[in-house]
Amino acid sequence: MTIVPRLITTFVPTHYDLSLEINRTERTFQGTVTINGSLVEMVNYIPLHTQELTVTNALIDGKSADVTIDSDGELHLSQPSLMPGEHLVVVSFEGTITDAMHGMYPCYFEHDGTKKELIATQFESHHAREVFPCIDEPEAKATFDVTLTTEQDVTVLGNMPIDWQRVEDGHLVTAFQTTPRMSTYLLAWVTGDLHRKTATTKNDVEVSVWATPAQPGAGLDFPLEVAVRAIEFYEEYYGVPYPLPKADHVALPDFSSGAMENWGLITYREIALLADPATTSIANRQYVATVIAHELAHQWFGNLVTMKWWNNLWLNESFANMMEYVAVDALYPEWNIWLEQASNENVMALRRDAIDGVQAVQVDVNHPDEISTLFDGAIVYAKGGRLLRMLQSYVGEAAFRAGLTDYFNQFAYQNTEGDDLWNAIGKASGKDIAGLMNTWISQSGYPIVHINQNDDDLITLRQEQFFIGEHQPSDKLWPIPLASTDSSMPDLLDTKEVTVPRSQTSLLLLNTNATAHYLPHYDQALTSQLLTGIKNGEVSEIDRLSYLNDVILLARAGVVTTADLLPVLAVFDQETSEPVWGLIAMTLAELRKFVEDNEAAETALRRLSANIARAQYQRLGWEKQVDEPEDDTKLRSLIISLMIYGEDTDALKTAATLYKTTPVQSLDPELRSVILSSVVRHDTSGETVDALLSLYKSTQNAELALDICSGITATRQAEKIDELLRSIQDPRIVRPQDVARWFVYLIRGRDGRAPAWQWLQDNWSWIETTFGGDKSYDDYPRYAATGLMTEQQLTEYRAFFTPKQSIPALSRVIALGITEIDARVSLIKRDKDAVVAALTSQE
Repeated sequence: MTIVPRLITTFVPTHYDLSLEINRTERTFQGTVTINGSLVEMVNYIPLHTQELTVTNALIDGKSADVTIDSDGELHLSQPSLMPGEHLVVVSFEGTITDAMHGMYPCYFEHDGTKKELIATQFESHHAREVFPCIDEPEAKATFDVTLTTEQDVTVLGNMPIDWQRVEDGHLVTAFQTTPRMSTYLLAWVTGDLHRKTATTKNDVEVSVWATPAQPGAGLDFPLEVAVRAIEFYEEYYGVPYPLPKADHVALPDFSSGAMENWGLITYREIALLADPATTSIANRQYVATVIAHELAHQWFGNLVTMKWWNNLWLNESFANMMEYVAVDALYPEWNIWLEQASNENVMALRRDAIDGVQAVQVDVNHPDEISTLFDGAIVYAKGGRLLRMLQSYVGEAAFRAGLTDYFNQFAYQNTEGDDLWNAIGKASGKDIAGLMNTWISQSGYPIVHINQNDDDLITLRQEQFFIGEHQPSDKLWPIPLASTDSSMPDLLDTKEVTVPRSQTSLLLLNTNATAHYLPHYDQALTSQLLTGIKNGEVSEIDRLSYLNDVILLARAGVVTTADLLPVLAVFDQETSEPVWGLIAMTLAELRKFVEDNEAAETALRRLSANIARAQYQRLGWEKQVDEPEDDTKLRSLIISLMIYGEDTDALKTAATLYKTTPVQSLDPELRSVILSSVVRHDTSGETVDALLSLYKSTQNAELALDICSGITATRQAEKIDELLRSIQDPRIVRPQDVARWFVYLIRGRDGRAPAWQWLQDNWSWIETTFGGDKSYDDYPRYAATGLMTEQQLTEYRAFFTPKQSIPALSRVIALGITEIDARVSLIKRDKDAVVAALTSQE
């Protein structure tokens, strides 16, 4: 891969004055940008980033400049006698608004039978250059004056409050106040028909939640509450005021990512921001709260203080990932949100990070095309967030907060690298934080710690890198905060092996509260004691669910056999915690791939699923009880889904009756997707799929659309699966932002797997054209790898994707996909007979 030079080393901008005329109906824009900056190298040109723009005129210091594009696509503005120093650059340009969800693009919606559009921007990571010439690098911070000319009678939003607004020649002209010093990827605007709800924080920050008129006003209340409270929380937690006078949160009908932290103008998918109380589940309310908290954490981490280059993306995303849980736990302690983090983020991180070749949290980036590969939710977000949670636990809350305050005060409106943060927390804690954390963020993978007790009550701890699937030999070591219940255990295991006396006879647990990023593996005697402790209620919820995930990982790696999961499940027969039940369901799901071609074993697994869930099914029923805990409300849908998988007659009949007697929009949002999946799966006429697809096309409710997608992709009918696969290429039916979700739901299902895999191969050129410049491009080889499980499919995956490994955005994900499928194929071959025997012996 060619190393693309950083333009900031040649030209340093200090201020942009950007004026744009946006012609929505013609899908064009034209503008002029005036850039104050300093040429710092002895060259006769000023370099700028542009992409898909036509430059119509260029001046340097009032004199005409020659315009060329070099081999790397950089715009060079040259004059023969140009010298280093301060210069004023003026560039006029034209561009096109396209449906690609980056740069400047339209968002489509329908209101009262009329089709309408918004115009929005998405500049992260390097898409500002698609809208105006600039130094499109995070270190190139500058202030911005932005003036937009749009059609009349629309709302126009920017990073800052409006400075002035007037009508000129039949168009609306809007000028915004000057921004603070910031990176280009955080610049943003949205124009169109929007409505809002507004409140003010204790320190007079104006907070607004915006949506199209297709969305009910009631859906804006909860996100507004979260947004106000989160800003107030962060101001107190960081000890640093929110840096801007306002914070807008905008729900966009079309948006590739979940949300984007543009400074003062945060944009979201509708499902990630809106929460209509009539249709929103508890889980989605919690999701909305964590997304808002994540994006607001960025207003300090990432916006006020920004990484110098994309190799330190974790300074943005890992911290925001961790802080979303810190904030939501403070705002809504009744949710026990750290349990959600352990059952989702931790699971995702541990599974992905066990594959040889996975990226580290901090990765070198040499070319813009590599940047999109960094946004691996399991690594830079989930693993990085977990590592920072580990650090917080290691140094203590007071030192952690003090370090953050010093960091923000020292580096406000500047750019940093990882050591800047470690030094601040190290100073506050008096510990060598750089020595601890740099190993964790620079090394891929994580350790397994083998825990063995001998007859003299001596405990031997031995670490090595944990792998699932084929791998190269590894001699990596980590400084591991053990977080043990036994005080004789060292705080840190930073050597290969250590033996210590056991000082307590009580239950031995390591990695308590699941804060550290490693996998404990207890010997047989200690495992037996741990299972007894779980049975007797001596182990906390978070440690119970973490243990279940640990056993799944150990089975995948061949450290134990998959059949060993069955006696572990038996220990959880009295479980009532919804997050722990989530891991019980994952454990049962882990067994399904072994029984697809064995009817007797599959019947036994279905019966096991129903038997495990039956006590909770009888306790919870189908209807919410007055004043029941939210944990029970969430648990109900999971228990019912296990009963339906178990083909329980009562559960199947009730689901069918509710579907027949209740409009889909009025079904309990906690149970809607479960009901729809059950009815679709057992419908042989195809009428249910037709009805739901019709409703999907017409609904403006994002959560309802998601539930329909989940339900409709459960169909077993080959002709309907083919119809759905055709539909996802039609933007009138499935928005491009949702294509990956439809694909992954289909390829992970038994009936949809083969046709979805074939669809991907047959339609790769369409995927490349539609998503090639987007962060979601690598979703397709990634998600395909999660569903394929036969040797033939592994061969086909290799044959299809190996020639595409030269594409920078796909290289790593393809290599990981091959390893992941190979590991799954080997696991099935190794453990299938034992799993089948264990299941059928229970009959």
